[in-house]
Order: sequence, then structure tokens, then C-alpha cells
Amino acid sequence: MAPPPPHVRLKQSTTTATAPPPHHDARFLVRETLRITANLASSSSPSSNSPPQPPAPEPLTFHGARLLCSEEIDGRRWNYVSLHNHPSSIRAVSLNTPQPPVHELLSFIRSYVVPEGFPDSVIPSYVPYMTWRALKHFFGGAMGVFTTQTLLASVGVNKNRAAGAVAINWIIKDGAGRVGKMLFARQGKKFDYDLKQLRFAGDLLMELGAGVELITAAAPQLFLPLACAANVAKNVAAVTSTSTRTPIYKAFAKGENIGDVTAKGECVGNIADLLGTGLSIFLSKRNPSLIMTFGLLSCGYVFSSYKEVRSVVLHTLNRERFTVAVDSFLKTGQVPSLQEGNLKESVFSFPWLKEGPIVLGPRFKEAFQDPTPYLVIQPFFEQERYLVTYNPSKGKVYALFKDQAKSDDILKAAFHAHVLLHFIRSSNTKQLSSRNSLNEYSTLMPPADLMAHIADSCKMVSASYELFKNKASEQGWRMSESLLNPGRARLC
Repeated sequence: MAPPPPHVRLKQSTTTATAPPPHHDARFLVRETLRITANLASSSSPSSNSPPQPPAPEPLTFHGARLLCSEEIDGRRWNYVSLHNHPSSIRAVSLNTPQPPVHELLSFIRSYVVPEGFPDSVIPSYVPYMTWRALKHFFGGAMGVFTTQTLLASVGVNKNRAAGAVAINWIIKDGAGRVGKMLFARQGKKFDYDLKQLRFAGDLLMELGAGVELITAAAPQLFLPLACAANVAKNVAAVTSTSTRTPIYKAFAKGENIGDVTAKGECVGNIADLLGTGLSIFLSKRNPSLIMTFGLLSCGYVFSSYKEVRSVVLHTLNRERFTVAVDSFLKTGQVPSLQEGNLKESVFSFPWLKEGPIVLGPRFKEAFQDPTPYLVIQPFFEQERYLVTYNPSKGKVYALFKDQAKSDDILKAAFHAHVLLHFIRSSNTKQLSSRNSLNEYSTLMPPADLMAHIADSCKMVSASYELFKNKASEQGWRMSESLLNPGRARLC
């Protein structure tokens, strides 16, 4: 962990300064650092009666502005500068040549059809496999049109002039579902690290699609749009189920029997599906209330889905389980077991609803709106490949990564961010008696208090990060930075 900011040599004053008491703590040192930084920033020229001092190093400049840092995202770079006429603001200067619209279009398409990090994230045989798979689905889709027309003709639909329209409507309905499936597939890596949440959300979408299909009976004139919407929801649910199935079965397999576990699991599902179909046929002969029957069956479906995902015990630490593990470690000194950590994970924290209080790998401009906090915090992390800060106006902790950051650096930054958030929340709780609310104190937090929290968190991370990793390993947890889904921005 980097030491506190180095001592800055000041001009000798003609008056005798009072030495600080010997028991001054980190808070006093941080206040002195802020005062020194402010004095250096405000002094325009040395006093005429002061002894000559060695010239201070000139700050980096960029077109007449002070260069704070550079940032890179997927090969694109920006410089962040502080303007001399507006020293309290930060401006981003793009160093990228504007790309032609066709390049932007190709990049957009790539985000849908290839995995993140392609081609480095897959083996070479992926490309021929997907090429032949695409051709297979092309011919399959073409055959589907003729088979649909044949099925409709076999039940007598072709005996009237509306046969073609019915067939086209049915095909459009299926096509809309495929489009929805394709668009949702862009979620990509979320299926790896938030699979419980997405699996449960997919089951909710499946019930929503079934409900929309029932509405078509009350509004037959809106059959096509309602059927398309229902098919989109059900196809998105199918993508979620398919994408999360293998990781879940993999968690159950103890050896190289993932194929056997998957096959038997699907067999159990098919048997239960057939039994449910038989029950519905039996009940339908008694003409029950459609709404009441659907409501009861939907409640059973959603409850079973909730218990299903809650019963899965994963060995990996995604953001939700990482938060559970670190919070338990900070409060008790112990890392929860696999069973306990998975039970404490919430399946209702859907990744697209709300960003948590910790942001990993954000853009520089998201974490800092004023250059002063960055300049004061930076010396604490000179020896680290990351930087952690807190933005009181947003109430979030930000962990920014340097371009040399490796997997363990990202894990350490995430751990540091939780430690800093723990200190801030503990301090906020103590201030509740004198403040109107927790958020008010977070917004009005003095800079000296924030710097003291960062200094304390640096000490704690230096002493406890390796201990946390060892205890997590003893409990059987496997940590990977990719499951924390960090942003791609890097400081350079």
C-alpha cells in the first residue's frame, strides 16, 4: 500500500510555527496535506524577502491546460485536463480520429454476434463452428415457412382465402420472438456472473408472455401485436434458460460428468412437463375459471422458480456474493461458507435496475468532477495499479484501474472499495444524531474526513487483503475478476 503523500518543502516563514502535538493522527496529517496543497495552488510567485528555493517541477501541460491523466477504452484514448481559467473543472479531450459510420455499424453488429474480447476470448475452432451453425439455422428458418403452411393446411386453414394471411401472421409472430432473442443475447457476460438473477428474471418473463397470450382471447383484433410481444418475452426467457443451464449443472457435477448431469436434469424436466400437461388436460374438461386457474398455476411456477435458483450453490464470487463475503469479513473477521454465502445472495437484484454503491472500472469523469480530490488521493496509490475514491455528491465509491492492472489488482481494488465504503458508512452512522439524514452527511462530507477514511482504508487493506483471500480459499470460494464485471476504462 502506498505511503501518505510525501512531505512538501515550504518557504521558511519569518514567524515561528507552533509544532503539532506528538499525538497527531492520520486526520491531522490529511488536513495538513490539504492545506499545503491549497497554499501551493494559490501562491503565484515567491515572496521577495524569502530565500531562493529550487524550482518546482512543472506540471504536464496539454494545449495550455494542466494534464491530469489519460484514459483508454478498447483502444480509444482521452486526455483529462484542468483549464487554467477554470481550475476547479475537468475537461475530456478526445485523441481519437472520428470513425466512418460503417465502422460504427460494424462495431455495433460485433457486440451482438461475437463474445466480448473476440478473438482472444475463444479458441480458433469457434469461427468455423459458428459459420456452419449459422448456415444450418438459415436453411432451418427457410424450411420453417413451408412446414408452417403445411401444418395450417392440414387443419383446413387453406380452404378459405385468409390462409395466406394466417400463415404470414404466424411466421411474423415467430420472427419477432427470434429478434427479441437476438437483442437480449447482447447481455453476454451477465449470464456468467448474474446467472441466478437472470434465470429468475427469465422465468418471470415467461409468465408475462403467457399472460399476454391469454389477453389475445379478449382482443382478437390485436392478435398480431399481442402475439409478437408474447413471443418476444418467451424467447428472451428461453435464451436466459439456455445460457444459464450449463453453469448451473456444472456446479452440481463433481467430476467430468457434466454431460450426464445435464442429460438427466433435462429428462427430469421433460417428465415433469408431461405430467403437468396431463393435469391441464384433465382440468380443462371440467371448464374451470381460466383466470383463476392461470393465476394459481403462475403462482406455483414463480414460487418453484424462486426456490430453484435459491437452491443452487455456486463456488464463484460474483459482485453480489463478493459483497456478502467482504461484509461478513469486515464485521466478524470470517468469510461465510459456500452455503451461507449463496443463501444471503439476493435473486431480486437484477443487474439492469440499479447500480450499486460501488462502481468498478468507471470513466474518470464519472468519479471526479474536480481535479483537487484526484491530486490529493493519487499519492496514496502510487505503488498500486488502481485508485479508489468516493464521490459524496453521488454517494458512490469508485475503483479506477490503471493500464497495468491484472486480475489480482482488480480483486484487491474491489476489496478496497468495500473497505472504504464500510468506513464511510460507519462514520455516517455516528453522524446521524447531528445530521438530518445519512445522505445529507454523505453529500456534505468534509474533504479532510474523506482523506482520513482513504488513509485508514489503505492501512486496513494492506493488513487484511491476503488474509481475506486465504479465508475465502479455505471455504472453497473461487475468485475471478471477470465475474465482478469491471468496466473497460483504464488510466494510462
